[in-house]
Amino acid sequence: MSDRPSVLFVCVKNGGKSQMAAALARHRAGDRLEVHSAGTIPGTKLNAESVASLARIGAGVEGEHPKPIDPELLRSVDRVVVIGGEATIEPVEGMRGTVETWLTDEPSLRGIEGEERMDLVRDELDARVTALADELTGA
Repeated sequence: MSDRPSVLFVCVKNGGKSQMAAALARHRAGDRLEVHSAGTIPGTKLNAESVASLARIGAGVEGEHPKPIDPELLRSVDRVVVIGGEATIEPVEGMRGTVETWLTDEPSLRGIEGEERMDLVRDELDARVTALADELTGA
């Protein structure tokens, strides 16, 4: 770990929203923020629509893959952001950071699918990630 502020984004599969939030945080904050992502029950691949939506704004997930939560990482980060109501984090002894949950809009519940849906999800996460990065880095 470094002396930079750190954040861990978590969702269930770590293939879509948590990966998207992490990519957006890296894209917006650059070296000012140490960024991680994980899943409570990791899937086997990244969501292709999520990856494509990120690419449309110049953000990427190169080298990333779904991964489980590392208890040592959970102990060490400044903030844990759980994305969606399906994932839950069990605190581990020695955790120093705070945990918050972002309940996000689900455009598919309004009949919005495909590229439009994913871009709406991305844009909501982008706004939240930008605010969080500014808060953690004092920007």
